[in-house]
Amino acid sequence: MLSRDHFIFTIGYDGPAAVVDSQGARRYGSLSTAELAEKGLFRAAWASAVFSGDAGEKALVVEAYNKAAGTSYGAGGLPDRLFGVFPVNVKRAILL
Repeated sequence: MLSRDHFIFTIGYDGPAAVVDSQGARRYGSLSTAELAEKGLFRAAWASAVFSGDAGEKALVVEAYNKAAGTSYGAGGLPDRLFGVFPVNVKRAILL
């Protein structure tokens, strides 16, 4: 399983390995879901909420995104597709 900071800054996959934005992970990996959303890092904030599995965190991210973008998304499956974040069981990370 990937660490939280590697999961939230995964930008793709190369076979069985996650490709991770190492600069983003170092700079923002320790921020909470709410702090990521406040900074406008909505994809990373959504990934953090998915990693935690907390419905409250997901609702917080959706609310912040809707406010910033002027949209009215719900916390259902659409944000997963919008941000391209899905839980994947990967054990290795390639840091870029």
